[in-house]
Amino acid sequence: MKTTGFLHRATSRLLVVLMLFMSLAAAGADAAQKRQPGLPIIRDAEIEGLLRLYTRPIFKAAGINPKAVKVYVLNDRRINAFVAGGQRIFVNTGLILQSKTPNDLIGVLAHETGHIAGGHLARMGVEIDSANYTKIVGMLLGLATIAGGVASGNAEVAQAGQGIMAGSQGFAQRNFLTYARGMESSADQAALGFLKATHQSARGMINLFEKLASENIAVLADVDPYVMSHPMPMERIRNLEEEAKKSPYWDAKDPPALILRHQLVQAKLTGYIGGAQAVMQKYPTTDQSMPARYARAIAMFRRGDIQNALPIIDGLTQELPENPYFWELKAQALLENGRAAEAAVPVKKALDLLPSNGLIQLLAAQAYIDTEKPANAKEAIKLLRQAQRSEGQTAETYRLLARAHAIIGDIPRAELATAEAALLMGDRKLAMEKATAAQAAFKTGTPEWTRAGDVMSFAGRD
Repeated sequence: MKTTGFLHRATSRLLVVLMLFMSLAAAGADAAQKRQPGLPIIRDAEIEGLLRLYTRPIFKAAGINPKAVKVYVLNDRRINAFVAGGQRIFVNTGLILQSKTPNDLIGVLAHETGHIAGGHLARMGVEIDSANYTKIVGMLLGLATIAGGVASGNAEVAQAGQGIMAGSQGFAQRNFLTYARGMESSADQAALGFLKATHQSARGMINLFEKLASENIAVLADVDPYVMSHPMPMERIRNLEEEAKKSPYWDAKDPPALILRHQLVQAKLTGYIGGAQAVMQKYPTTDQSMPARYARAIAMFRRGDIQNALPIIDGLTQELPENPYFWELKAQALLENGRAAEAAVPVKKALDLLPSNGLIQLLAAQAYIDTEKPANAKEAIKLLRQAQRSEGQTAETYRLLARAHAIIGDIPRAELATAEAALLMGDRKLAMEKATAAQAAFKTGTPEWTRAGDVMSFAGRD
């Protein structure tokens, strides 16, 4: 009886230590997450438009509302895409730049859509819970056995307890990884179905998997396949290729117009994130293709050489006047060089071609505001209100609204917009100050008076 009593007390102490450790680990993870900077997300109308063009038919084939899924671009040179946070697909710039054809990228997007259609993210949570349960139960049993060995002075029993703990963790991990590999295979099969339904080839997806396999072949040579979260690359490719070749669309090609759009997006990314040296390596001056000229123009204006950039951009707009992104680029180049009045002309052309695009609406609003003319400021306010429908409530939008209202002399609304921007940026002191001033100027009960009160309420919370 005394031994049993000691065993219970010893086990209780160990459990307390275990629970304390788990609590501290969780707290540390939360703190680390709060300290982590935001994801390096790139916002660009052209890139996002192309990805919507790629994903829309795939989503429809999967029975998913295209408006329900958000696709984000991450500034990351690695070849990768993944699903996270519900119906959100993240695509690395490295994947876009390394995909030789639209079909390469579409195949990967089809695979990620397979994860969404299969509800894999939600089911993954269940599996993680299950794995943790198995791991925790095994750990507790192991701790109890260790305690028993300690209480009885039996070293072999204590050692057996350590074995139980290690075994339970290994068992849980393998179960989880087996499930993860199953999900990847399921997403592969779903992708084949989506591509067939949209009359597209799976060749691009397989090409990209082969590229990844060749890059990692040395690393994977001695890896145990049972500790992999994805199927082994060569086996995966063999299985996919055998099935993909059965599709009547195996030899389907991307339309030339789509290939050009893909190449233009790659050129834009190279110009913006690669820099002048990367542009010259990939697009030497002897290359007079449209993508090459696009990349060089971007690199030039980014380093302040607008004198040489503008003639190239003008040549692009003349060659393809229906492309809104060439007009957008000209407006941005002029705007960033302090020539807002000139920028207002090409941005209007971009708006005429894409009137509902939130990012172009924001660019146009900024150009109009920078002219500091009341008539343009009023037009900017309309555009900013429209942009909020697609872009949501952002600090940048409210900052621009504050400037526009100030130009036309509407100080109370300028104060309210400044308060909104400050609240979104986390400056609660400024938000409180501006919202208080704004509310005092509005008639009691009006929407603006109520919104100012809401801002004050949020800013005043502990």
